[in-house]
Amino acid sequence: MAGVGEAPSADSFEHGVQIIDGDKEFNANMNEYLQVERVAEAGFNYHIISVFGSQSTGKSTLLNNLFGTEFSVMSETARQQTTKGIWMSKNKRTESAGTKMADNILVMDVEGTDGRERGEDQDFERKSALFALATSEVLLVNIWEHQVGLYQGANMGLLKTVFEVNLQLFLKDKKSTPRSLLFFVIRDHLGTTPLANLRNTLIQDLTKIWSSISKPQGLENSRIEDYFDFGFAALPHKILQGDKFVSEVATLGSRFTTGHRGKSGNKDDDELQGGVFLPEYHRRIPADGFSMYAEGIWDQIVNNKDLDLPTQQELLAQFRCDEIAREVLISFDVVITPLEEKQAEATRFGKPTVLPDLGATGSKARTEVLKSFESQASRYHKGVFTRKRQELESKVDTRMKALYQGQLSAAHKAGVVAFSEAVSNKVKAGQKAGGGYEFAEIVASEKKKTLDIFKVEAQSLAMQGVPWTNFKTQYMLFEQELDEVSGKLRKEEMRRLATRVERWVKSRLGEAIGLEFNKLGSGRAGTGAPEEGERPATEKDLWDRIWQVFTGIVKEAEVRFAERAKSFDASDEEVDVGMWRLRRKSWVALREKVDEEVMEGNILMKLRENFEDKFRYDEAGVPRIWRPTDDIEGIYTKARESTLKLIPLLSRFRLASTYAPPDLVSFIGTQPGGVEAGDEEDLPPIGGVDEDEGKSLEEETTVLSESKRQDLVVRFKKTADGVFVEAKRGALGGVTQVPWYFYGLLLALGWNELFAVLKNPFLFLLLILMIGGLYVSYSLNLLGPMMHMGNAAFTQGLDIGKERLREFIMNQEMARQAVGVPAKSGNSTEDIGMDDLDTKGKKKVDDSAHGDDDI
Repeated sequence: MAGVGEAPSADSFEHGVQIIDGDKEFNANMNEYLQVERVAEAGFNYHIISVFGSQSTGKSTLLNNLFGTEFSVMSETARQQTTKGIWMSKNKRTESAGTKMADNILVMDVEGTDGRERGEDQDFERKSALFALATSEVLLVNIWEHQVGLYQGANMGLLKTVFEVNLQLFLKDKKSTPRSLLFFVIRDHLGTTPLANLRNTLIQDLTKIWSSISKPQGLENSRIEDYFDFGFAALPHKILQGDKFVSEVATLGSRFTTGHRGKSGNKDDDELQGGVFLPEYHRRIPADGFSMYAEGIWDQIVNNKDLDLPTQQELLAQFRCDEIAREVLISFDVVITPLEEKQAEATRFGKPTVLPDLGATGSKARTEVLKSFESQASRYHKGVFTRKRQELESKVDTRMKALYQGQLSAAHKAGVVAFSEAVSNKVKAGQKAGGGYEFAEIVASEKKKTLDIFKVEAQSLAMQGVPWTNFKTQYMLFEQELDEVSGKLRKEEMRRLATRVERWVKSRLGEAIGLEFNKLGSGRAGTGAPEEGERPATEKDLWDRIWQVFTGIVKEAEVRFAERAKSFDASDEEVDVGMWRLRRKSWVALREKVDEEVMEGNILMKLRENFEDKFRYDEAGVPRIWRPTDDIEGIYTKARESTLKLIPLLSRFRLASTYAPPDLVSFIGTQPGGVEAGDEEDLPPIGGVDEDEGKSLEEETTVLSESKRQDLVVRFKKTADGVFVEAKRGALGGVTQVPWYFYGLLLALGWNELFAVLKNPFLFLLLILMIGGLYVSYSLNLLGPMMHMGNAAFTQGLDIGKERLREFIMNQEMARQAVGVPAKSGNSTEDIGMDDLDTKGKKKVDDSAHGDDDI
C-alpha cells in the first residue's frame, strides 16, 4: 500500500492507499489511486464504508474477510498497534454468498481507539472518527459481545463527542444533511444473549448519549433517529468457530448492496430491505471529486480548534454567527447583486460601463452589513465573533473588490478611448484649419483631463481604513497606458507627416527630373554647341544634375520633417527612423520617375528630338534649308552618332564626376536601432543597401537592360533614317538638274536674240531685273519653292482647260459630231465624261469587270 509522502506507482496502489497518516497529514495522491482502480470515472456509482473501534479488536481482520482487502493485521504474539492513521482499499469481491455486491465499494480502515500508543491524547481519535462519519455512508462499529453495555469499551464516550461536534458543524440544516448508517458488528457472539437484546441495549445507550449532548438553537428536541439509521450483525468466534465465522461473514457481505426501506410508513420502524446502501446515505459527490472533498473535510476538522476542546458556548457562537452572517448578507445582496449583474452584462456585450455613484452605494452597503452583524453577534463568544466577522468582511470585500475593480477597469477603458478620440479630433481640426496645431500640447492637455477624471472616480471608491481601496497602482497603470496610447498616436501622426513629406518629395521630383530629361530634346537648338568634341553639359552631366537635384530636395524634406517632428515631442530615435524611411522612399520615388521617363515611347521621342535638333539646325541654331550641294550624309551621320551616345549614358545611373553609381549606402545610412518590424513592411528592398536581398548596387542603378538598349538603338536608327530620307527628298525636289552642254546649245541658238536684247535698253533693263531676281531667289533658297509653285499653277491651269473643253464638247452638237461623240440618250441616266472615252472616242471598257466575268 502507498503511504503518505511516498511516490505513487501502479504497484504501490495494488492493495490500497493511506489517506491520513499518524501525523494528521492528508495524502495528496488519493485521486491517483481512484484513477488506477477506475473509480474516478464512476460518477455517483460508488460507496464509502468506514470502520472504527477499540484497538486490537480485529477491525482489519473483519474488513479483509468481508471485502477481500489486505489491510495489515495484528500479530497475535506482539499485541501492538498495526493500523496508524486511516487507510483505504477497494472491495476485491464481486459477490458474497451468491449475491452480487455493490460496485466500487471503498473501505476505510480507521486507526483503533483507546490504544496505549496514543495514551490520553484523544485528539486524533475524535478527528478520525468525525472524518469517517462525515464522509462515509456506512460506519461499521466493531465491538466484542462482552463490551455491549460498557461505556468506554463500546466507544460510547467517543461517539458522544463525535455526535456533538457533528451536529454543530455538519447538521445545521436537517433538510440538506444526508443520513448515515451506524452498523454495529458484534464479534465473538456465543448465542447466549440474543442479537435483539444486544441491539436494544446499544440503541438505549446511544439514545441516552444523544439526550445528554448540547444542541444548537432550534434542534433542542431533535432525536438521534433524525440523523442516523442503525444496523446490527453478530459474528461467531473466528478461532473457535472458524468455519461458521467464514459462512457468517459471507452472509454479512451479501448485505452490502443497494437497498430500500420497508413500506410501513413509519420511518422509525422501517427496516432496511435488500441491502445497506440507501440513496439518502450518499454524499452526492462525484467520484472524481471525492479526493478533494475528503481533503477539504479533513482540513476543516484539523484546523478548527473548536474540535480540540469543544464547549457549548463556542459551538453555539459558531452556529449563531454563521446564521446571522447569512441573514445580513441578504440585504447586502439586494444592493450589490443588481450592480454586479449590470456590470457583468456590460462586460459580456463588450461595452464596459462606469456605474454612477458606485462608490457611495458600495461603501454604504458594506458599512451597513458589518454594523448589522456586530449589533447582533457581538454578545456571543468574542473569539468566534471576531473570526466570523473577519470571514464576513472577507466575503463582502471579495465581492466589493471585484465590483470596484470592474468599475476601475471600465473607467480605464473608457478613459483610454476618450483620450484617443479627443486627441484625434483635435488633430483633424488642426489639419482642417491649415495645419497650425501642436501635437505635443494637445496630448499633454488631453492626458491631464483624462487623468483627472480617472482620479476623481478612483477617489470616490476609496473607503477609510480599507487598504485595498487605495488604487494608486491602478492610477499608475492607467497613466502608463495613456503614455503608450499617446506614443502610438504620435507614431501614427509621424507616419502621416512622413506620408505628406513623401508626397511633397514625389511632386518636386516629378517636376525637376522631368525638366532634366526634357533638356535632352534641345541640346543643340540655339546653343551654338559644336558638333564635334565634348558633349554639352545637358547631356554629359545628366545624372550628376539629377543626383544634385534629388539630394537637394531630400535635404529640404528632411528639414521640414525634423522641424515638424519637434512639435510632436518625438524622440531623437523616432526622428532618425523617420529620416531613414524618408530617404529610402525618396530613392524609390526617384527610380519610379526615372523609369517613367525612360519608358520606350518617352525615351524614343526624346532621342528623336535630340537628333532633329542636331540635324535640322546649324551651328548658329538656324533651321537648315537643304540644297543638293549640302553634305546631308555627313551631317546626318554626326547627328545620329552623337545621339546614339546618349543611350549608354541613359542605361546606367552613373555620375560623370566619379564614373560610378551614387553612394546610396552613405546617402541612406545605416538602419537606426529603433526600427520595428512594422517600419519595414512597406519598404521595398534596395540593391547594394539591403545585402540580404542579393541585389548589387550596380543592378540597382541599371536603368536600361542590354536587350532594351539594343531594341532602342534599332528603333532610333529607323526613326533617324526616316528623317534623313525626308531631308534628302526635299533637297532633290528643289532644283532640276540641267546638263551642262544644254547651256552651250542655248547660247549658240539664242545669240541673235541675246544681242538684240543687249542693244535694246528696255529689254536690257528687263534682263538685269530678271537676273537680279533670280540671284536673290537663289540666295534665299527660294528657287525650289518658286518652281514648285509654278509647276502647281501650270498643273491647275491644265486641269481647268480640260474641264472647259469637256463642257464645250458635251454642250455643242457640232463639236460632238467632229470628235465622234454620240449624243446623250434620253433613256440613259449615265453621264459619260471625256475621261471615260478612249483614243477613238468610244467608251472605255473596264478590264477588271471582264476579268470577273471570265472568272
